[in-house]
Amino acid sequence: MGARVAIIFNADCPSRYRSLGEEQAVLGVLEAVRAVGGALSALGYPVRQVPLAPPLEEVEATLRRLETDVVFNLFEGFSGNPETEAEVADMMSALGLAYTGCPGAALRLSLDKAGSKKLLQANGIRTPVFQVLSEGSVSGFNLGFPCIVKPQGEDASHGISSESVVDSPAGLRGQVARVSRHYGGTALVEEFLDGREFNATVLGNSEMLALPVSEVEYALPSGAPRILTYSAKWQPDSRYFGGTVPSCPAHVTEEEREDIGALAIRACRMLGCQGYARVDMRTDAGGNLNVLEVNPNPDVSPGSGAARQAAAAGMTYAGLIDRITRLALGRDAA
Repeated sequence: MGARVAIIFNADCPSRYRSLGEEQAVLGVLEAVRAVGGALSALGYPVRQVPLAPPLEEVEATLRRLETDVVFNLFEGFSGNPETEAEVADMMSALGLAYTGCPGAALRLSLDKAGSKKLLQANGIRTPVFQVLSEGSVSGFNLGFPCIVKPQGEDASHGISSESVVDSPAGLRGQVARVSRHYGGTALVEEFLDGREFNATVLGNSEMLALPVSEVEYALPSGAPRILTYSAKWQPDSRYFGGTVPSCPAHVTEEEREDIGALAIRACRMLGCQGYARVDMRTDAGGNLNVLEVNPNPDVSPGSGAARQAAAAGMTYAGLIDRITRLALGRDAA
């Protein structure tokens, strides 16, 4: 019999994303729970599902009661309190539980998009120039247009639409106001790079391996910004979903593939990622790779980029989930 696995994830609770029309990303986690559970069961792991709901005191009590060898961590933080994703990881560390994916410090740093970008810059990794602005400080904007306005502390493309790329002061003010009101008070505003877009999933702890690179290829109407919007990921009937096609392995030279993989691993190390993470990057006008974002514990459902890249490496979906689980158990170095 394999090691006992407890899958933790968000219980179905009222969410602010429902009122914003962005609940599909939340529901998507349940698909991952079902798929991960099925893969682990097929591999011979005894599996139980453990939904988590507020308050944190009850979450800690639930974790203390777990009788398991490893926790497969699909918890994404409670609605309106994204920092709880890192806090739950910290709890598991304090309780001595083995768990998949990244530690609390990496989750916390990646949630602070400006802070993680500063760390990357300090270590010589290119990232688009940026500012953090609110409705009250938007007059201090000092970048050039076009730029892209994002929530400062969200993932899964929450708050990203075709209107996120702005090319005028009026557009900037409108987007900063919208993001600030709905997603936590501040917006990350950064230079918009319109080059090639790549992402790479990294597996490992002390030793890391980059899976085959994906490229996001856009086939959008003229004038539509080439960006991964919320609808591109979660709304199959949208023009962005149909016009955003991942290509894996990407059509790149061997040297480019090695550069992208090496940069992904370097960025993951800088942020303290472990287990698995995904790095999104884009080329600038000079062809230089820029890291857009490091995503610890990305989606691992069967249709995800991580699963696609694992398949390109010759790995089955069950093999990917097994690899992630064994990394948490310390049985596999890379």
